[in-house]
Order: sequence, then C-alpha cells, then structure tokens
Amino acid sequence: MGIFGLFVLVTLVIVFRASRNTRTASDYYAAGRAFSGPQNGIAISGDYLSAASFLGIAGAIAVYGYDGFLYSIGFLVAWLVALLLVAELLRNTGRYTMADVLSFRMRERPVRTAASLSTLAVSFFYLLAQMAGAGGLIALLLGIESKAQQAIVIAVVGALMILYVLVGGMKGTTWVQIIKAALLIAGAFVMTLWVLGHYGFNLSGLLGAAVERAGTGGEELLNPGAQYGASGTSRLDFVSLGIALVLGTAGLPHVLMRFYTVPTAKEARRSVVWAIWLIGMFYLFTLVLGYGAGAMVGPEAIKDAPGGVNSAAPLLALQLGGPLLLGFISAVAFATILAVVAGLTITASASFAHDIYANVIKKGKVDDKNQEVKVARITAVVIGIVSILGGIAANGQNVAFLVALAFAVAASANLPTLLYSLFWKRFNTTGALWSIYGGLAVTIALIVFSPAVSGNEEAMFPALDFAWFPLKNPGVISIPVSFLLGYLGTVVSKEPHNAAKYAEMEVRSLTGAGAEKSTPQH
Repeated sequence: MGIFGLFVLVTLVIVFRASRNTRTASDYYAAGRAFSGPQNGIAISGDYLSAASFLGIAGAIAVYGYDGFLYSIGFLVAWLVALLLVAELLRNTGRYTMADVLSFRMRERPVRTAASLSTLAVSFFYLLAQMAGAGGLIALLLGIESKAQQAIVIAVVGALMILYVLVGGMKGTTWVQIIKAALLIAGAFVMTLWVLGHYGFNLSGLLGAAVERAGTGGEELLNPGAQYGASGTSRLDFVSLGIALVLGTAGLPHVLMRFYTVPTAKEARRSVVWAIWLIGMFYLFTLVLGYGAGAMVGPEAIKDAPGGVNSAAPLLALQLGGPLLLGFISAVAFATILAVVAGLTITASASFAHDIYANVIKKGKVDDKNQEVKVARITAVVIGIVSILGGIAANGQNVAFLVALAFAVAASANLPTLLYSLFWKRFNTTGALWSIYGGLAVTIALIVFSPAVSGNEEAMFPALDFAWFPLKNPGVISIPVSFLLGYLGTVVSKEPHNAAKYAEMEVRSLTGAGAEKSTPQH
C-alpha cells in the first residue's frame, strides 16, 4: 500500500505541475503539440498497454496457453495498420479529434455528432475493462472478496482518474503515461528474466513445466482451441476476435488523439515506430509471464484467486519476489489502469466538448475561449461517474475480452469511415452516417445478443439467456457490414461529393501543408 500511495502522490505532483501550462483548448486537448516523437511513442505505449495487456493477456496465457497469446499477436500486428494507414494522414488533417478528419469535406454537424457518439461508445467499453481490472487487482492485493468492497475500490479509481483529467489535461495525462510505460516495461522485463532464470533460460523447460502443472490435458496449452474449443463456431469466433484486434487499433479514438500531441507528421511517424518497438517487446514478455504464472502458480490457483484470470501476473510477482514485488507490480498495474482511464476520459470529454458543444450546438461560435475547456471538464466528471457504475457491473469479467469488444466497436464504427474519408474521392455525408451509425448499431446489437452477455456461466448476466447470436466477438460480421453500408450510402445518395475539398484534404494529409502547428511553451 505504501508503494501504491507513493505512486499516486508522485503522479499527482506531476499533474499539478503540468496544469500550470494548461490554458487554451490546444493545451488541454493536445498538450500544446509540444511532445517529441520518442516522448509521444512512450506515451502511446503507455496508453495502449492497458490492464488488458498486462493482467488480461498474462492471465489468458496462464490458463489457456496458445489461445491467450493470440491476443498479444493481434494487438501488436494492429499497430502496422495504424502506422501505414492513419497515423501521419490523421496528424496532418485534424486538430483535436477523429471527427475533425471525418467532417473535413462532409456536412459538418451530422458527421461530428455521429463521430462523437461513436467515440463515446468505444470509450465506454474500454473504460469498463479498465475499471473491472482495477477492482480485481485491489481485491487481490488487499484480500477483498466481497463485491461491495470491490465496488468502493472502483469508485476510488474513478475519482482519481477524474482528478487527473480535470487538473492536468492532456499534458498531465501524457506525463503519467510516460512514467507508467517505463515502469511497466521495466517491471515486466525484470520478471521475465527472473522466470527464465528459474528454468535455466530454457523456454522449452518453462513450457514443459506449465504443461505439467496444468495436469491432465495440459498439452492443450501448447495448441489452439483451449479457450474457444475446436468446433466450427468457436474457430470462427477466434477469427472474428483476430480481425477485431488487428483492425480496431486504427479506429481507437484515444490512440488516434495521441497523434495530435506532436508538432509535425514526421514526429507522428517516429512516435508510432517507437510505440511498435516498445509494445512488441512487452508482448514477448507476456508470453513468458503467462506460461510462468501457469507453471509456478498453477491455473486452478489463478482462477480461484480474487480477480480470477486477471490475477495471474500479480500472483506470479508474489511467488517470485514476495510482498515487495507484488506491491510494485500491483502499483504498476494500478498506474496502468489510471493512465489509460485518464487518456480515455480526456478523449471522450474532448469529443463531446469540441465536436458536439462547440461545433454542433454553438456552430463554431464559442464566445469565451475557455468555455469549451470548461464543458470538457464537466463532461469528464459525468463520464467518470458512468464508467464507475459500468465498472462495478462488469467486475469479474476477463479484462482482455472486454477490451476486444471495444476493438470490435472501433473497427466497425470508426475505421471504415476514416479510410473512406481519406482515400475515396466520391465518399459523402450519407455514406459516413450510414457507416458510423450502422456499424455502431450492428456491433452493439450483436454484442448484446451474444454469449458474452447471457446464456452461460461466464457471461455478464449468467442467470439470463437471450443469446441468439453464436459468436462472442461480432467483428467478422460487423466490420464488413459497416464497409458495405458506407459504400451503399454513398452510391444511393444523390448528394454530390466535394471534389475541391477532397483535393485539399489529399494535399494536406500527404504533405502536411496547413496542418496545426505546436504552440510555444512558457
């Protein structure tokens, strides 16, 4: 608890120091565009390596082996899509949010409203996962087994997150993410070496020990199918999950918003390259940590612990280094949750304040320059309260799985519209609205009626059964449907496309001419 308290204290001091330079909307949303590529790359990895990456994936590998590691592969490969298709183009075309890009050559108000609602939906699913991770982590650390006490823990996390965002804005949040990324990667590296050293730096020896500890049927840990089974439906579900993970990153609003915190498109590219290296290393560590937890703690002990599957990495830390290492790793995981949650909250609040309040309600005519930031701060408080309530409801779910649902929403509602806007000359407002609303509606409907929500013991509502859609992750259906709706909406609409605006957007996205500049720091 002392390590916990120290981390919270240090980050609060940093956030308060950063707040002294947070005056304008550019400072609050984009940190004055003053971070370098390497700094932003570390912050992106801090934003991206969420509770799902650390707690959820390590737990999934410990209990399910091969199937769990495919989460790591999906999350990592997704970065190549983000680098090649959106990072630089987005930095050149937008100002603060994804809606800036989508509304560049469309009718502004309906497109901004749709993009903002989509951003809020993705942020909500992602926030659910982080809050559920927080509940499980503190439950394990303090030995709290009652759901009521875990709910209090989730509320405390939410309150801290709101404080970070209200006071520090994007600058404070970015520094918290940089510190947290450094601590998380360093902690995972030390534990990886420790586990490998325990087995003579022999990966085969580690895998063999994990299989042996799992007992009868332990060989399944080295083969696909342990988590999803071998039926045709389960295999399709796994393909659906993979598609959602690979395509979802390029549509995640809180990751896209990070590209606006750098001064140039070149720095945006550099930041993604840094992020790929750091994230790639970390996901290799999760392979060792997951199988290490399976070998040294055991799948049954992990499932029975408070926090369930999400407790694998902290239990491994306890096994390796006792309460001190458990305290450090838990504090790092807690920092992970806080940093990601703060990033999500600032993205969602910026989307509402900048897109809906300033550009839709006020039609771009905000009298007081600080009024938009005030609205963003009020929105952050509302989002914080909603995410606390959602986190309490989702407590006990596998965090990596919950995040995969957020990726499915991002890949369905956001990515098709972004790609069409950037690369298809004929694309128009009707196509954008069909793609966003259609993708969002189809994805959420399929999630609600999937086995993830009802119909089995592992579902969110195990006592109910309204699961007529067989797949847990809807990506394989919802993503093609969203692309198709964007195409049909454009072709059916009689609305002419704006060729001049598209030409301007193409020049700006490819060259950076007219892109937002960084603001001088005092």
